[in-house]
Parts: sequence; structure tokens; C-alpha cells
Amino acid sequence: MAADLHCHTKLSDGSVGIEDLIVIAQKSGIDTIAITDHDCLAGTVRGQVIGKRYGVTVIPGVELSAFDNEAGKKVHVLCYLADTPDRLEGLCKRTSVSRKRAGQIMMLKVASRFPVSTEFIINHASGSTNLFKQHIMHALMDAGYTSEIFGELYNALFSRESETNILAPTKYPDIKEVIDEIHGAGGIAILAHPTVFDNFDEIDKYVEYGLDGIEVWHPSASEEEIERLGKICKAHKLLLTGGSDFHGFYGTSTVTLGSCTTPDEHLDKLLGYKAKKKRAQRKAERLAAQAQEQN
Repeated sequence: MAADLHCHTKLSDGSVGIEDLIVIAQKSGIDTIAITDHDCLAGTVRGQVIGKRYGVTVIPGVELSAFDNEAGKKVHVLCYLADTPDRLEGLCKRTSVSRKRAGQIMMLKVASRFPVSTEFIINHASGSTNLFKQHIMHALMDAGYTSEIFGELYNALFSRESETNILAPTKYPDIKEVIDEIHGAGGIAILAHPTVFDNFDEIDKYVEYGLDGIEVWHPSASEEEIERLGKICKAHKLLLTGGSDFHGFYGTSTVTLGSCTTPDEHLDKLLGYKAKKKRAQRKAERLAAQAQEQN
């Protein structure tokens, strides 16, 4: 059973809608997916309803943006199977507001450099909960200034090293707060693609914060990195997950749905994780009560 546990839709920075994503999964022979839009839970219920129609299991998920202030690095955390996802709405809204401010600034800068209107750019973000860099680049593609989303023009506008960049700061919550909020909502916290932001050195710290697992299988990870992450998970008894990080047309590279998946053994462990933790907690409580009685 193929399970792609990292997929994006038009609700954030993906180029396909929820139903289209599910149809692609069904026709690709993928039985299970997780819709993990950036800081957005809006597609969870609809995804599960549509998934049943097509025989595809849709696991509730979200990819939460965070920042490790100590290390000075971005961190993304995947949350799965939250019991009360509404408790994450406040966190998502704060990030969304900050992202919207940054997006508006960048959009105005683009509109001052190129003969495009802000309305033209906004139209390319139709259906999304926010304005992402891909939407701005898509508008510039349609205006004839580039033939690709990620390329020379993208680097000129959005690379920190570029003297002509239009970047505006987005404030993200601290990584510990994000993990705490996930657990407060009854969810499972998985470190997303540590290879993308080079989060390797910080994993031990995140485990202390309560991290439940790591996304081991991801398009950005080499065979050596997959092996390294697997050993880390084994040492810390963490869950292992995998996903394609599918964005459709808006991806940084050509990635098909299901190109990276979670093996059945590890999918079962993810699905049974919370029940196992509850059993272990009840056992620990019984042992503590017995010890207290003996004393």
C-alpha cells in the first residue's frame, strides 16, 4: 500500500486542487495520502470526504512553519492526526497574517518594477489562503518575463544573496512552541525534510522538546542521508515517515506524487502511535501507583 504523507494543494503553494490531487493519487495507485498545506487546515475535512469517494485514504495533516532562534534556521514540522485540530488555528493564523504582510510588500515591489498590477498578481493566488512566491512568479511568467517558476529571475528576486531581492521578513513561531502546540492538539509532530534546512545538528534538541518522528524519505534526501536519518530514528525510537512534498507545477523540481512514500510498516506505526503511547502511559501510572502503595 503506497502512502505519500506530504502533499500540497492550491490552498497553500500547490498548483492543483484537492480533488485533482486525490484523482492523481487514485490513478497512480496510491492508497493513502496526507494533505499537508502550509499553516492551513482548511482542506482536511473536504479531503477526507472526497478521498472516500475515490477510495483514497486521506490522513489529516498540516505543515507548520517554525524557526529555531538558537540555531538561526527555519524548521518545518508536519502534524498528523490531531484530535482537536482547531487548537492549531491560532498558530496558523499568526503565521498567515505575517506571511500576508510580507507577500503584500513583495507584491508591491514587483508591481513597481514590472508593468503588472497587484490585481493581476493576486489573481494567480486565487483559491490559496495566502500569497506565496510561486504565485508572484506565475504572474511574471504569464506577463512574459520568465518561462519558469524557479530560475534566474526567481533567484534575482528571492535569493538573500541577490542585491536585487525583494524579500520581506516573515515571523515564524519558535520550534518548541510549535511542537508543544501540536501535542496540545493531540497530534503527532514529525520533523519535515531536515535535509532542506540542514536541521541535522538540532535533532537531539527537538527530541528533548518531544519530537515524535522524522520525515526520512523525501526528494531532497540522498541515500546516505536517508540511512543517517534512519539510524537517528532508531537511536531515539522515533517514527519514520516519507512523502514527495508534491506541489505540482509549483515545485522546485519535477516531482511526481508518490515518488517518495512511507513503507507499510512505518505507516502502521504512525497510525497506531497514539494508542501505543496511551497504553504506555497507563502502564506507567499503574506501576507508579503500585510503588506508592508499597511505600
